[in-house]
Amino acid sequence: MPRFYARRRLSIAAAVTGLIASAAFFNSPTASAALPTPVSATTARSYLSQLTVATENRTGYSRDLFPHWITISGTCNTRETVLKRDGTNVVTDSSCAATSGSWYSPYDGATWTAASDLDIDHLVPLAEAWDSGASKWTTAQRQAFANDLTRPQLIAVTDDVNQAKGDQDPATWMPSRTTYRCTYVRAWVQVKYYYDLSVDSAEKTALTNYLANC
Repeated sequence: MPRFYARRRLSIAAAVTGLIASAAFFNSPTASAALPTPVSATTARSYLSQLTVATENRTGYSRDLFPHWITISGTCNTRETVLKRDGTNVVTDSSCAATSGSWYSPYDGATWTAASDLDIDHLVPLAEAWDSGASKWTTAQRQAFANDLTRPQLIAVTDDVNQAKGDQDPATWMPSRTTYRCTYVRAWVQVKYYYDLSVDSAEKTALTNYLANC
């Protein structure tokens, strides 16, 4: 069972703070790039040392097993919420679709002015999560993972870059912007740790090497 269901780590005060922050976000007329800040490199190294190393198994995987882009607030679904969060001067219509704005993709350094040029990347891909433990989750748990706005798991990036990444882990794919790689691996480890997901041996080696340079 994922850690987030096994034990609650947030204090009441932290939860209240989070609710206040969420309310402020949804009332804000504009947004700026704001992937939730990952844990420090030191913490990520500690988390990585605690992750189970196991062979991955994709048997039975289907993207449909992870209900995603659910309604978050009003008419806004998860994708639209991330586009508002990660963009600058984002304007939306009555259905919450972004009609204008500017988005900077930290994976490749490209800037876009059309929402259609952006994908919302699951930093730890859904298939990767399935391979490393999510196959044992309930549908509700997989839905929570696929729409997680609290952990550094969802980010707006260039669509072609996201499609090239596919379901690869850091052993075979990393952002082309080397200055973003430390952020990326810190986020990857944080998400895997929070959801009690395993890593395979090649993945752990790659993460260890990247974190050593953070």
